[in-house]
This record gives sequence, structure tokens and C-alpha cells, in this order.
Amino acid sequence: MAEDRSSLSGVSDAEAKEFHALFVSSFTAFMVIAVLAHVLAWAWRPWIPGPKGWALLDSVTAAVSMIG
Repeated sequence: MAEDRSSLSGVSDAEAKEFHALFVSSFTAFMVIAVLAHVLAWAWRPWIPGPKGWALLDSVTAAVSMIG
């Protein structure tokens, strides 16, 4: 007869713990890589400008309005 399993997924408790450990370590590695990528992208080109960050756009907008 079939084994009595208490879970709906059909995996044993040991298999579930093994999968959980692999999932947590993979997720942690992914998050570390993602945070590192964001820090490097921020160092290369910050996406939130400083106090005068948009000042250059004002002169470009004025020049374009004079042309067109």
C-alpha cells in the first residue's frame, strides 16, 4: 500500500528541508549580486540627481525651443 505522507506536495520532511536550504542559499546569492549591481550602477551613473542635477536640462530645453 502507499506510504502515509502528511504533506500535500508528496515530499518528505528531509526533502523539504533540503529544498528549503537550497532555495534560501540561491535567493541570498541572487540578492547579493543584485545589490552589488545596483551599487556599481549608482557609482557609474546616479539615477537621483543632486540639487543642481537638472540644471543642464534647462539650458537644453531653452536651446531646443529657440530652434523649433
